Amino acid sequence: MELKQAFGAALKQLRSKRKLSQEDFSDVSSRTYLSTLERGLKSPTIEKVDELASVLDVHPLTILVGCYLLQDNSISLDELFSRIRTELPSEMK
Repeated sequence: MELKQAFGAALKQLRSKRKLSQEDFSDVSSRTYLSTLERGLKSPTIEKVDELASVLDVHPLTILVGCYLLQDNSISLDELFSRIRTELPSEMK
């Protein structure tokens, strides 16, 4: 799965799980733009990821982690977090 498609799928899954409509994002995004994200046609900026996460009431990394888990289903959530822990410099932890 391509990265844009994985992001869109993760976004849609989170939105559906929270029973939010695309219109619920109208303060941060048009329904058309949200639809293009969910279909994997566009990539959001980091600012847009932050805005989308605020509507979903999740941390922006929740969307991104979901995206990367969907893109590479050979890695588990625990393995991904373990990798991140080893890659972050100690002064960032």
